Formats: sequence, structure tokens, C-alpha cells
Amino acid sequence: MSKITAADVNKLRKQTGAGMMDCKNALVEANGDFDAAVDILRKKGQKIAAKRADRDATEGAVIAKASADNKRGVIVSLNCETDFVAKNDSFVELANKLADIALEVFPENVEGLLAADFGGGMTISEKLTEQTGVIGEKLELGSYENIEGEFVGSYIHAGNKLATVVSLSGAAEDAAKDVAMQAAAMNPVALDRTSVSQADIDREMDIIRDQIRQEGKPEEMVDKIAQGKLNKFFKENTLVDQDFIKDGKQSVSQYLNSVEKGLTVTGFKRVGLGV
Repeated sequence: MSKITAADVNKLRKQTGAGMMDCKNALVEANGDFDAAVDILRKKGQKIAAKRADRDATEGAVIAKASADNKRGVIVSLNCETDFVAKNDSFVELANKLADIALEVFPENVEGLLAADFGGGMTISEKLTEQTGVIGEKLELGSYENIEGEFVGSYIHAGNKLATVVSLSGAAEDAAKDVAMQAAAMNPVALDRTSVSQADIDREMDIIRDQIRQEGKPEEMVDKIAQGKLNKFFKENTLVDQDFIKDGKQSVSQYLNSVEKGLTVTGFKRVGLGV
């Protein structure tokens, strides 16, 4: 049997993130063959992943990042089972690495990101399986969103449970951060009223009309009152029409115009865990 040194164990631990004893046992089982030990640990991860496949991964870390040139932005949600794991530095570091890869590769969807190269001969999907074995909890890529624009800003709320990215029509770093914070705090349903789907408008109007009728208003007044309430709905729930959280006397649109005439939001994405 090959002699297993502390340096061998430490090298395997650094590459895989597995515990010291797991690494030592894998090397012993592989008779000192480093690559074989890596495979043993990966297979262990697959076994644990299969056992925990039906578990709920509702905790995790949500990371938002913008590219160095502020032309692209991504949000990645790495999910796990417990808040204890979600707060672990190595878990958050992994989530940040996934966001870095997402920015570089910029895939269209979650499936594309899972298939991306993580390094060390593994895809992101394979890395998550491996880390499931290391951590002992189900890990999954919960969400992935991307955005492009003239100037993209990002915001991560304290605790890594909520993140946003926004794109503006022009370069305005502070304004981009302000709007990203707005989107996080106020959870708009759409960018502006033209972005709200007709299905959502019809659903909201049905609810509003029903409320008005329950208040005993005459039927001939229902549609007129409903339209007024719908306008209020747009103001409260579309990003550019919302009251700006730092100055309720103006809307987000008015705030941006005060920063630079004609400056506006061209898109936003928001991802949260349980929010």
C-alpha cells in the first residue's frame, strides 16, 4: 500500500473541499492514486445526492454581479437545506464562483449554466454533486437570471437572501445602485405599465371590480372606479412609476431624469429566497 502523507491529504482537501478524514479514507481506498481518490469522493457525492433528492433546498445564497464594463449582469441563487450551511463562508464563496462563471459564460438559462465548465475537469452540475457529498446537504442551482444594457448595476441585500440587477440607458453608477435597491425593497411586478401582461391586468381588474361591488357601489360606476384603482396599482407596482424610496415626493422615473435628462431603466431582474 502506498504511504498516504499529510501533504497528499491536504492537496485533495484543497481541490475537493472534502473533510480531512474523507480525503484520507479516499486516498487509502485508492491506494494513493490521487485521481482515483477524486473519483471516489465524487461518487460519494452522487450517492448522498440521490439519497437527499427529495429534500427541500429552500435556504441558500443569492449573488448578483455586474461585469467590469457594466454591460452585463447576473443573479445566481445557490440553494441548500439549512441556514447554517447557507451562512458558511465556503458555501458563499462557491455561490460567488458560480456567479463569476455565469458572467463569463453568460448562458441563456439554468441548464446552460449547469453545463458550464467549473474547472478541475468538472461541470458546475458535477461540482454541486461533489459538494453535496462534502457538505451532506442537497445543493442545487435555484435560479439564474441575466441582463444586458448600456449600464448595469447590482445589489445584494444583507444576508445574501435577495439580490437584483438593473440596466439603465446611460452610465450612472450611483443611480443604478439606487434603482437596484428600489427593486429589492419594493418588489415591482414589471418595469412599467406597458410591461404588465394583459392577463395580469385582466386578473387585477376582476379583483378590483369585485371589491367595488362588495362596497355597494352602483354598477354603472364600477368600471370608472376600477380604472382609477388600476392606475394606482400601476403606480405602486411598476418600477419606474413607484415612489422613489429615498424621496417619496418623486417617482423613480422622475429621480432618474433629475440625475440625467432622459435617463431611464431599460430592464431589471430580482431573485429572493422566501421573499
